[in-house]
Amino acid sequence: MMNFGIGQRAARAVRTSFLALGVTLATAPLASSDTLADALVGAYTHSGLLEQNRALLRAADEDVAAAGAALEPVLRWTAGITQSLGRSRSLATLGVQSSDSLVASGQLIAELLVYDFGATTLGVEVAKESVLATRQSLIGIEQQVLLRGVQAYMGVIEATEFVSLRRNNESVLTQELRAARNRFEVGEVTRTDVALAEAQLAQARSGLASAQGNLAIAIEEYRNVIGRKPGRLSPPPRLPKISGDINASKSLAVRQHPELRAVQHQVKAAELAIRRAEAQKRPTVSLQGTLSASENLDSSNFSTGASIGLNAGGTIYQGGARSSAVRRAQAQRDAQRGNLHVVRHNIQQNVGVAYAQLSSARASLEASDRQIRAARIAFRGVREEATLGARTTLDVLDAEQALLDAEASRISAQTLLYNAAYAVLSATGQLTATGLRLPVQQYDVTEYYNLVKDSPTVQSKQGAQLDRVLKRLQKD
Repeated sequence: MMNFGIGQRAARAVRTSFLALGVTLATAPLASSDTLADALVGAYTHSGLLEQNRALLRAADEDVAAAGAALEPVLRWTAGITQSLGRSRSLATLGVQSSDSLVASGQLIAELLVYDFGATTLGVEVAKESVLATRQSLIGIEQQVLLRGVQAYMGVIEATEFVSLRRNNESVLTQELRAARNRFEVGEVTRTDVALAEAQLAQARSGLASAQGNLAIAIEEYRNVIGRKPGRLSPPPRLPKISGDINASKSLAVRQHPELRAVQHQVKAAELAIRRAEAQKRPTVSLQGTLSASENLDSSNFSTGASIGLNAGGTIYQGGARSSAVRRAQAQRDAQRGNLHVVRHNIQQNVGVAYAQLSSARASLEASDRQIRAARIAFRGVREEATLGARTTLDVLDAEQALLDAEASRISAQTLLYNAAYAVLSATGQLTATGLRLPVQQYDVTEYYNLVKDSPTVQSKQGAQLDRVLKRLQKD
């Protein structure tokens, strides 16, 4: 009876290659390597998206300064030179007289808002709420950056392990094909067995090329997110601590998620904007003082003057524009309230989805481990049966492919598990540099605000300090 099984040499090659692969995937590299924490530090410090939104926060801080400046005195000046030319005729003298004068004048005007029914003060409060909302949006951006950093890190690890798996598979099948050809030459197997081994090897090479392409893509994503090309990456650390109570996590997310907090501040800002629009319909009272001087440059004539007055005024009719402004503010408030409702339920849904994905990934990883154990036992059994002639080459190749698929499933399941775990942190608002205890210099959202909130001038001490802060930010 003709033996359709693989030889002992190929069998030993299969056993050795899969043992080497198991060691490669299970052990940590001996050389110094980047950890997940290192990658997240890189993502935090490299992110242009964070820099963009920090600048937007500083712009919102300046809105507070601009709104508050309306409560401060306003000092203006005007100056001018006037050349007057004229001719006049007198009936008494029956002559023509010419007049020519050059007059220089200047004014210094000071104005101070005394009372406007709180409209300006409410504008300051609106700007402050917008600042608080923008701060929370910045935290949301930080979460996005760090989650993408986790995904980029795990993506490179996954792609690297796939390449290693496919390369080992190619090595095994190359040896199997060599053994099949040797046995064909001595008449132990048919040409069909050789063709099957050739087809399987071609498929393995195709899979290796695809895995190498995916690794190149993962490296480019890592370089974009982390800011540098990945070196040797350490195996992922222990999973972060995740609460097992999904309802408690939903409650936590509703209390502290930055996206929800941002919308809450936007609702409050919209409510204050209604009161401001109503106050703007009322009169304003202001104090104005003027110093003036005038000199005729063609003569010795010179005059000065000063005045101070209390002014009150308001608009009687403007075509309904002010009432429209109030209604518009009310509509915007209603829109923000509706958005708050949507965001709250979306956050609760996102927490539930994240927990479901985490549970699914855990189950998939456990199933993959069981699948690998069973596939390895089956492969060994089929291989031994093939040496006795009870199995064909096709049976061995199928068993080997099943083991390969099981190993690949475990690699994907592990990546999904880590991505899902950090997605839970993001969904509950805990995926921040502070929450992860990353060793980074965190951006102080209050430093710039405290310097600009009182609208300092360039010449003031506070203005000089602000200038140093701006230079440091530009340098960074």
